[in-house]
Parts: sequence; structure tokens; C-alpha cells
Amino acid sequence: MAKTVPLDARTLGWAREVFAEYYAANEVPPPDRLTRREFAAFPFATETIMRRHATLRTPEEFAAFLRREVPRHVYYSSAYYRRPAEPTMAAKEWLGADLIFDLDSDHLRGAEALDYAGQLALVKTRLIDLVDDFLFGDFGVDPAATSFVFSGGRGYHVHVHDPRFLSLSSPERRELVDYVLGTGVDPMRAVEERREDVRAGRTLSALDDEVGSATPGASAAPRTRRLAPPDAPGWRGRTTRALLEVLRRWESAGKGAAVEELVHLGIEPTKARRWAKLIVDEGGAARIRGSLTLDVFKKDLPPEFLEAVIARAKIEVQGETDAPVTTDIHRLIRLPGSLHGGTGFRVVPLARDAITAFDPFRDALVAPIDGATTRVTFTSEVRYPFPPGGLAGTPGAVGELPTPLALFLVLRGEAELPPGPGSRADRSSRSTLRSGPPA
Repeated sequence: MAKTVPLDARTLGWAREVFAEYYAANEVPPPDRLTRREFAAFPFATETIMRRHATLRTPEEFAAFLRREVPRHVYYSSAYYRRPAEPTMAAKEWLGADLIFDLDSDHLRGAEALDYAGQLALVKTRLIDLVDDFLFGDFGVDPAATSFVFSGGRGYHVHVHDPRFLSLSSPERRELVDYVLGTGVDPMRAVEERREDVRAGRTLSALDDEVGSATPGASAAPRTRRLAPPDAPGWRGRTTRALLEVLRRWESAGKGAAVEELVHLGIEPTKARRWAKLIVDEGGAARIRGSLTLDVFKKDLPPEFLEAVIARAKIEVQGETDAPVTTDIHRLIRLPGSLHGGTGFRVVPLARDAITAFDPFRDALVAPIDGATTRVTFTSEVRYPFPPGGLAGTPGAVGELPTPLALFLVLRGEAELPPGPGSRADRSSRSTLRSGPPA
């Protein structure tokens, strides 16, 4: 669930008014199969307790619910129930659930060194990999049966509505997650050991039944190690593509970078320098790429080198997703079209072809009518790429900001409303918000 910054009562009241005006002015579309869903909400309050087990029978009830409750966070069940209002899962009677994948930017490999904007850029690339490579590719999910949502906070949700997946149990969904994460995948399966029968001019599998046969010379045929074709399905082709990319990176960065990475993989430094010389300085990488053969040296690279580098390649292409979200068949997921209580961003539904160009700082920010502003005092040093020129501030500085930007900073705990008499935002500062990017 959401990480929510505590706010004092006065600030909560101001933020709630801004949210109320958004819900009064904007129609949030109800999810499909509305009557089979459970709804839950966190209110604007100093002590926040989730209110759940709500059921809504019509689009009108749904709209009235948002305008009446004005939730700081609002969720609906990925599951469908026969009786969603019942207080226990057993009494609800589970009928099935959408398959959900959740990517949070701050949980990704390499995210720890990035700021919020950098993390959001990274998670979008990982989302595209997950969707195109695993869901549409390996799993054969119909793109028409999927929907994509910017969560309004740290990342993206993928909803799979394909009927083939709705009845999957939690352990079955766990198998899908394990496949995406590469759990239990042996990357060495991308390497095929073969024998080259030079007299016959043909290549034989190391496992074929000719070994030990009476075929003259068969058992003495030299062995070669070949990579699976890059377009091979599943993890074999994925591993080959990643290995070739590692080799390209080392060629570009130079031997020193290859040595450093090999040492990081657990290779003893002397061996790492020798192998990096073979790969980079002596053209081994180019020969491997050209032939997909790993035996391109007078002296074979030992298995430990291949295992280390191929394991590294696997890490670079393994998918990322929040496993508990996918495996939980009763999961509550954030409502598309709602406002996120930790940022004030809209939870934005997206088409697949819109993901690449999507910019949360432009496209998830609601816009004030008539240029309404709110005065805030910065409590942290901030820098965000809001258009047109970015947003920056230092602790103690006072700024008159468009209300959605002020809301963003206040909800994140990076600014506060000025204290004392007159600190309440003017009515003009709380003018109605509408959907869309700021003017």
C-alpha cells in the first residue's frame, strides 16, 4: 500500500479540498465488472485506517462514492467476488482475478543511485521489457486483453484481463513470476556442446547416439560450444542476446572495464586480466559474435569464465516485478483516474503505444483553472523536471507555485503551508483542478 507522509490537520484539510474539487470536476471511469469488485479507501485524517469491503452497484454510485469520501488513496480489488461486501474472503466467494504485475521504481536494480525522476525513467524501460519480451512474447498474452497504468507514485501496473489467466491460483501465478525473474533458470542452457565431424562435413549433437558407435572417427570428433541463436524462444535466446551485449559493452569500454566487471563476478584478478585480454585486445568478442562459437581461442576459455559471464548476462535480462502483487489473488490495486495521496499525481491509464512518450511530470499532473497558485515554504532541497523549466527550491525558501505543484511538494513532505495568520490558501489558490497537463 501507499507510503503516506503524515500531515497536520490544517494541511490535511487544505489537501482534501484540492482533491474534492478534482473529483467534483472530473469523471473517473468505473472499472469493468463493477458490481463484482471490492473498493477500499484511506481518508484524509491524522490517523488513517483503511475503509474496505465497499461495494458499488452503478456508475452513479461509484461517482458519488468518490465525491463523498474524497479518499487520499483509493483501491479496488483485482479479484471478482460473488458477494464482495462480505467482511471475510471466504464469505466473498472468489470467482477469479485479473493477473497484475507491479513495478516500483525504487525496488529496481540500479535505482538506489537515482533520484525520483531518474527512477521513474528507469522503471518505464523495465516496464516495456516486461510487457514486450515476457507478456506479449513468451506468455503469448493478447495485447487487447491488457491495460497499463501509471500508479501516480513509484511505478506502473499491468492488468491482464485474458480469460485464460483469471482462474490461476496463487502458486500458478508464482510460477509466472519465477519465470520472469529467472528463478531456477540455468543460463548455461544457452550453450550447446556439439561435435564437428570434419570428414563428413556435418555438426552432431554431443548427446546424439553416434557417440561410441562404429562410425569411423565419430567419437574422436572435436567438440565445440555454441550459443543458442539470438532469436531462439524463451531464456535461451534471451541469454544469448544479453551475452553478446556484454561483449559489445566490453569492447566499447575497454579491457580495464572488462577486468573490473569480471573481478566483480568473482573471477580472480590475474585470470580476469588474462581473459579480458583475450576477449577485448585479441578480438575474441568479435569472433564470438560472428560465429556464435565460444571456442575461438587456441586455448579454451574455462567453464568458470563462461558460467560467470553468462550468469551476468542472465542478470541483465531477467525481468522485474513485485512478486507479492502478482501472486495475491485478493489484491487491492490503485484505481485508475484517481489521485495519488502521496504526490497528487493522477493514476493514468495508458495505451501500450503511449508508454514511451509518457512523462509523469507533464502528463500525470493536474492543472489549475485560471492559473491558481498556492504559497509554500520549502522544507527540503528539491529539483524536479516539471515543464516548462523545472522546479527547484532550497530549505526555508518561499514560493508561489501552481497549486498542483504545491500539492505535490506538500504531500511528499518537501514543503509546507506557511504558518500563522493568513496561512490558509486563498479560495483562488484552491480553484477547481481539471485533468491534463499544466498550461
